[in-house]
Parts: sequence; C-alpha cells; structure tokens
Amino acid sequence: MRHLLRLTTLFFTWVHGHAQLPESWTEPFPPHKIAGNLYYVGSKDLASYLIATPEGHILINSSLEESVPLIRASIEKLGFKFTDVKILLISHAHSDHCAGSAEIIQQTGAKYFVSVEDAEAIENGGQRKSRLSASYLQFPPAKVDRRLKDGDEVKLGGSTIVAHLTPGHTRGCTTWTMKVDGLNAVIIGSPNVNAGYILVGNTDYPGIATDYERCFRFLKAQPVDLFLGAHGGYYDMNAKHARLGTSSSNPFIDPEGYHRYVEDREKAFLAELAKQQAK
Repeated sequence: MRHLLRLTTLFFTWVHGHAQLPESWTEPFPPHKIAGNLYYVGSKDLASYLIATPEGHILINSSLEESVPLIRASIEKLGFKFTDVKILLISHAHSDHCAGSAEIIQQTGAKYFVSVEDAEAIENGGQRKSRLSASYLQFPPAKVDRRLKDGDEVKLGGSTIVAHLTPGHTRGCTTWTMKVDGLNAVIIGSPNVNAGYILVGNTDYPGIATDYERCFRFLKAQPVDLFLGAHGGYYDMNAKHARLGTSSSNPFIDPEGYHRYVEDREKAFLAELAKQQAK
C-alpha cells in the first residue's frame, strides 16, 4: 500500500496546492494485453482500458486533456485504429478520468455513456454544487449520449461490460465488470475519500457516507479474477506488468490483492468517518 499512499499524497498536493501533475499521470507506459480482448492503454498511473471488438472498440477513461495523444498512440501501437473507438465510458466525473472526453469524441465520433448520477456534472463541465474548490472538479464539458443506470449493460461486437453504481467518491462513480476468457474482470471506479471530503453533515451530498457503505458492500461481494482499477496504483499495475511473460500465469489475476485493497480502503473510510463524527 506504500505506492497507493504516495500516489494519494501526490494527488492531494496537486489538488490543493496546484502543483504540477504527478509525472506518473502523464508518463507513457507500454500498452499491453490484460486478457482476451481487454487491453491497457493508459499512462503509468492514469488507467484507460480498451475492449477491442470486430465492430469497433469500447474505451474506458479519457483521463486528462493532455492524455489523449498518449491514449491514441497506445491504441495504435497495439495495432488498432483510434477512430474505431465507438463507445467511451468513464469511472467517474473527475478531471483525471474524464477531461479528455470531449477531444476523444471530437476525434472519433464515439458515443459517450455515463452514469445518470454523474451525467449532469459531465455536461456542465464539472461539479457545480460543492464546497470543495478542488481542480479535479472542473473539465471540458461533453454531451452524454446514454445515461446509465446501475446494472445496465454496454454491448458491442460480442462483448458485454456491466455498469455498477459504486457511489461516494462521486455520486455516479462506476465500477465496471466483464467476462473475458472466462475470467471475472473488475475495474474499480474509486473507493477513496479525498482530502476535504465531508462525510458528516454534508449539505451538498447528504447521503455520501451511506453511499460509501453501498460501494464497499458491492465491492466485497464481487467474484473477481482480474483486479483492475481507475488508477494503476490500485492494483500495483507497474509491478504486475513487469512479470508479464515470465511465467505461464497471468499476473493480473489477483483476487487476494483485490480483497486486501478493498479492505484497506474501507478501513480508511471508516477511520475518517469516525474522526468526523467525533468532532
């Protein structure tokens, strides 16, 4: 968890101190196959995933505005056409996962599918009703073509990915699941409590603590083989990638690591909740 803690510290420094972005967010990383038709096309830490099909592709997470050339280059390095991206999805409405969406839509003509609860923020260019002044709440607006509800399926070219509402981090934070090569892939949206989040007496988001509890109930109940997330740091992506090809086993198959991560994040949430309740 040391990498996660370092990532979190860097993130909060950027948000509240307006320092430069963490290098890992914009540093190129080798695109790679995770399993079947599921590929990683993000940076060293901002995770983007490509689901390649004969009828076009699904892309999960557009990341930052400056991430778009990197994502495009990664997709093309794998031998796919960027302009074949037909559907764009995101994990949640924060700039490090959705700021590049408008540009990707402009370049590809992709349809944008977002959870009902985050769709307004996406179309408005960010969360307007919030006491937080964090930079990650602002990004270029983009039109949402389909508003997804909990449990909705997104289908293309024989592949199906399911949207699961795991709220708290944002109202519409989404965890994606799919079957690939007979394996259960889980792409965690975010279970993290950012600096400045108000869990008790939050008039902008009264049900935030209850939503986090819902998020953790869902995550703990999932069957999982392939542990993935909106940041590579969630699942120790760099170290796992280094093990690709060194044995017959797939390093991204890590149910134990998944449950350790979820347990750690739930403990952090409960600790922060107790701290705020005690004030």
